Amino acid sequence: MDLAPFLAGSGPFLADLEATSGGVRKLNTPTIILLSVVLGSLAIAFAVGHILRRQPDSSVNPAVLASFHRRVRAWWLMSATLLAAFIIPGKWATTTLFGLLGFWALREFITLTPTRLGDHRALFWVFFLITPLQFVLVGLGSQFYFFYSIMIPVFALPFIPARIALAGDHKRFLERTAKIQAAVLVCVYSLSFVPALLYLDDWIDWKGSTAGLLFYFVVIAQLSEVFQMVWDHLIGQRVAAEDISASKTWEGLGGNLACSAIAGAALFWVTPFDFWQSALMAVVIALMGFGGSLTMSAIKRDRGVTDYGTLVEGHPGVLDRMDTICFAAPVFYQLTRILFTEI
Repeated sequence: MDLAPFLAGSGPFLADLEATSGGVRKLNTPTIILLSVVLGSLAIAFAVGHILRRQPDSSVNPAVLASFHRRVRAWWLMSATLLAAFIIPGKWATTTLFGLLGFWALREFITLTPTRLGDHRALFWVFFLITPLQFVLVGLGSQFYFFYSIMIPVFALPFIPARIALAGDHKRFLERTAKIQAAVLVCVYSLSFVPALLYLDDWIDWKGSTAGLLFYFVVIAQLSEVFQMVWDHLIGQRVAAEDISASKTWEGLGGNLACSAIAGAALFWVTPFDFWQSALMAVVIALMGFGGSLTMSAIKRDRGVTDYGTLVEGHPGVLDRMDTICFAAPVFYQLTRILFTEI
């Protein structure tokens, strides 16, 4: 199925958005079409939700409608922000956006549990050197892949307990250091592989837009959450981990993976994958997202809280919205790099 004739050359507006920055095209016609479809779908969902809320005799639970309405508004915010970052010339805008998200997610993770005075200097290095340096290395391009792929696991993770040990505070040392290391690994290292997708065009023999590949990844990750929620509600019977998340079921996971595969196959034209590869990649994203969501829920249950923060309306914290993306991003990046790069 070749969509190239249909997607080629769509007027001056598309030509402007396809303009190059530093010789690399950020957006192309398939990416713009995908963005338009997503924004249009959100507009329809927002309108339907608004109409249902105004119906006094609606059979839909008002609490469910309110939650749905807030969720759509939050997706509007995320999509619009990502679109703005794509349109700004150059790739640094998108990299900076995810750097800020990583910084805030890291803050939410760290503040979830109390720290001791002996941790503060290590945290200073984490927030103001390690985190920005990781995203700067990503922004410098694929030629720095070696550095940003090992900087945190090889250098930063051993540095953190060593710096805390220098403070001379041994109380709950292992718990404190492990918490900070996990925060850096999830919120900074893993999330940095999302903007790194933009720079795969240095290696991939593909004429499409890596901005489209990035948006494909985000869309599939977010859709997988919706599929999981819907199928859990419709057919869920066997809870996967009752003490961690009473709503996530094995039946829901099966429905999630099947629907994610269909969505991935339907969007193959915006990626370097063929029909079946795109479906399998979507399954990987959904599976990793499921694991990420359970993991972050387990951390919240351990700390006795329900949410990580209150930044985004409808979704109490950045990390509550980014958990699936954080866990799926490095796996998706590495699979794409291994399967489709020329090197």
